[in-house]
Amino acid sequence: MKVRSVDAMPKSIDHSPPGGGAKPGTAAAESSPTAPGYALLAADEPPPVFEIGLQGRSNFVIVVDHAGRRIPRRLNDLGLPASELQRHIAWDIGALGVARQVAAALDAPLVAQNYSRLVIDCNRDPKVATSIPRLSESVEIPGNVNLSDADMAVRRAEIFDPYHERIRALLDGRAAAGRPTILVAQHSMTDIYHGVRREMHAAVLYNRDRRFAGLVLEGLRREAGLTIADNQPYFVSDETDFTIPRHGEARGLPHVEIEIRQDLVGDDAGQAEWARRITRALKDAEHTFLGATP
Repeated sequence: MKVRSVDAMPKSIDHSPPGGGAKPGTAAAESSPTAPGYALLAADEPPPVFEIGLQGRSNFVIVVDHAGRRIPRRLNDLGLPASELQRHIAWDIGALGVARQVAAALDAPLVAQNYSRLVIDCNRDPKVATSIPRLSESVEIPGNVNLSDADMAVRRAEIFDPYHERIRALLDGRAAAGRPTILVAQHSMTDIYHGVRREMHAAVLYNRDRRFAGLVLEGLRREAGLTIADNQPYFVSDETDFTIPRHGEARGLPHVEIEIRQDLVGDDAGQAEWARRITRALKDAEHTFLGATP
């Protein structure tokens, strides 16, 4: 998603192309595919896609592009200390916890990515330089420097493609069955950027089609004491996003992307509280948009 205001933080701020070949002794060189049959993920590592409730009766489909912070063992933690992999640069803190509870409350399918956005960002077109960031929030990612085309291709083939193929197959199946679908992308954002605290508690994002997102925004803004931003501090765009443009807009599906400040969903209590809020807002928006019985 693109930054709309000066206090906002891009999901990745490195705009230089990652190619150029791996240098000997670097994390990229150690993990570079050098032989036929190379696999990024070992047989005992989790698959890239986490999914539950695929037979759910809801009109909603919930996706979490940055749910996980796992790094494939072959990538040696991308040369980063463990402390960095706990931070927002690696994943959307709390997003999966919220999404799981919303999906359960709505009886909705949930599809989420198990691996870190630092391996490959599943909400970026792989053609974009920031798909595999060399720099994130001013932190250099050593294992993403000087990657070969083969290095990048194997990450796409084993992490990015299976995730989006699973979403595509799910949506195709629902369309074939004549089932209406509303796509919800759940994210979280940093609470402090460059030492300045973000005042909004959450944000509702969209690109060309505001119809459903606007209803969700109205619902969340009815909650007393909350500041809910409208397309701030990010907004969806074709250049910086993949999930909503490709799976929502391209199919003509009603959709919304929701960002919650990470300090509000860092524990079980916060996740449960925000799951209840989002569930209410989605149900109300669905009722208005589709005329469905809540």
